[in-house]
Amino acid sequence: MASSFNQTNPSIPVEPERELLHLKKPLKQEKCSGRDISISQGQVSTSGIPQYAVEIMNTCLSDCAPLDVHLYCGMFSSANLIDPRLFRRLGNDDCLVNGGRALKPGQIIRFVYSTTFKFPLAFKSAKFC
Repeated sequence: MASSFNQTNPSIPVEPERELLHLKKPLKQEKCSGRDISISQGQVSTSGIPQYAVEIMNTCLSDCAPLDVHLYCGMFSSANLIDPRLFRRLGNDDCLVNGGRALKPGQIIRFVYSTTFKFPLAFKSAKFC
């Protein structure tokens, strides 16, 4: 491991990699909320029926993962089949993520849907500890 020297006292070696390790540890959160459910989507294909890639992620670092995550999704539909264990429309403006199972810290649910326009997706509800 390469080390450099302290600028105020050049005789003291400094190991920058070791100093930064403690800064990279995530801070545990006590409680999660809807703000911790990140939803992003973008168009990935314009030929034929446009395709949109979606990523839904739990950014909360608590030991208690949210369950039964629902999104506002309008009248969501897709020309291609989406695994209903990942994402499923239950009714008007109500879609279920991950089959209702816990969305673990850092877990990402990914899928691609095909339709003529992008559906707005937004957090609706979840069960938090």
